[in-house]
Amino acid sequence: MAFSLAGLVFCSGLCFSSAFLSSRRYRNPVPLFPSVDEHWFDQKLDHFNGAESRVWKQRFFINDTFYDGGPVFLMIGGEGPANPAWMVSGTWLRYAEKLKALCLLLEHRFYGKSHPTEDMRTANLQYLSSKQALADLAHFQTVMTQKLKLSHSKWVAFGGSYPGSLATWYRLKYPHLIYAAVATSAPVYALINFTEYLEVVQTSLADYNSECPKAVKSASDTLVMMLKKKENYVKITEDFKLCEILQINSEMDSAYFLETLAGNFMDVVQYNNDNRAFEGVKGTNITIQVLCEIMADVSLGTPYDRYAAVAHLMMDALEMKCMDTSYKKYVQEMTSATWEGPAAVGGRQWVYQTCTEFGFFQSTDSTNQPFSGFSLSYFVQQCTDIYGPEFNFTRIVNAVGQTNEMYGGFNIQSSRIVFSNGCVDPWHALGIIKDLSEELPAVYIKGTAHCANMYPARADDPPQLAAARLYILSLLEKWIN
Repeated sequence: MAFSLAGLVFCSGLCFSSAFLSSRRYRNPVPLFPSVDEHWFDQKLDHFNGAESRVWKQRFFINDTFYDGGPVFLMIGGEGPANPAWMVSGTWLRYAEKLKALCLLLEHRFYGKSHPTEDMRTANLQYLSSKQALADLAHFQTVMTQKLKLSHSKWVAFGGSYPGSLATWYRLKYPHLIYAAVATSAPVYALINFTEYLEVVQTSLADYNSECPKAVKSASDTLVMMLKKKENYVKITEDFKLCEILQINSEMDSAYFLETLAGNFMDVVQYNNDNRAFEGVKGTNITIQVLCEIMADVSLGTPYDRYAAVAHLMMDALEMKCMDTSYKKYVQEMTSATWEGPAAVGGRQWVYQTCTEFGFFQSTDSTNQPFSGFSLSYFVQQCTDIYGPEFNFTRIVNAVGQTNEMYGGFNIQSSRIVFSNGCVDPWHALGIIKDLSEELPAVYIKGTAHCANMYPARADDPPQLAAARLYILSLLEKWIN
């Protein structure tokens, strides 16, 4: 069944790989060219100020291939460009085929091509929040229901990671609009000092090889000691293929360098053995097994040498000639407020949301993890350095508390939401991994990582992942029918 979108502006154009799933570090996306048209929706700038009349163009995608009077599936965009690859692949489309659903994907305000303001000055970022994003969904659904004559259709929200949280909160705050939600790898509890993230990284590495995190810790501790002497900077620069001679003039410089190297392990663990290649993501063949085999290979030298070997492997996989570890340059990029800026793909926006809503700062303030050198104060200082002195510790603590007051944290009172998480994924520590009630079931998938059940199925998927997908489908069939 095809729809007429008369009155909605649409065009075909260049589309980019999405940072659709929350990630620690933003990299330039890979262009993708699926044959999916862009559409544009007149969205309100501020849903909570009746005197504000400004509107802007919000991007969305539509797939009506399977639609024959079934439900409406609404995929929620997240902290990066909405990737049209999701309109041609992904588990939700298999559900749509079974249930004859219409599929819509709405890009999150301030990400991708959805630009509510002329730039991203800090004053304009006041309109970037989960609260505004949920209201965007509600207004979009209300207008599209009328325009496409969907008043008798049940709407189901889908999201992974931060968008999974949004899917949860959309069902929670707008139950009169959204009938059910599938929340994958959703961190529903805001937490300023997310030490559990690196603790899960250690557990996930140790589950493959108990010596692996020990070698990582040895290498990290060695680097901390080496950074105390300037005569080591040239060697470190050469060993890790840095883009310029290492300069450590402050604790922020040291912490940024150490966090960047730790990020090689954090990113691989978070997305271990995923099936993201369809999104245009590079380096999906690098797994925990690959990293731990390097860290256990004594023929490569000391743990420090093996740590450098991992850095080289990751640079090759990501097609990087060198590693940029300059905190000063990072701050300069993050403070650029133009839509063409180096951090406009999502970095400036997402860090703003962490500083004003969620925290989620993945520090080394726990002894049960293998890295060193980037404490909570390092992340708080970033908020101040990038957005201004008023973004201080007290403000962040208050903001995180308000987020949990608004949404309930782990104490979710709702129905028809299914939560799925992988045990390898560090984000499961802030998610729902046990049934809250019969109508708030949880799926905790052994051996899988971030948003694994959302990706296209493949022949070598573990049986527990295939079973999780089928279970979620059975819930949707029961709820909708």
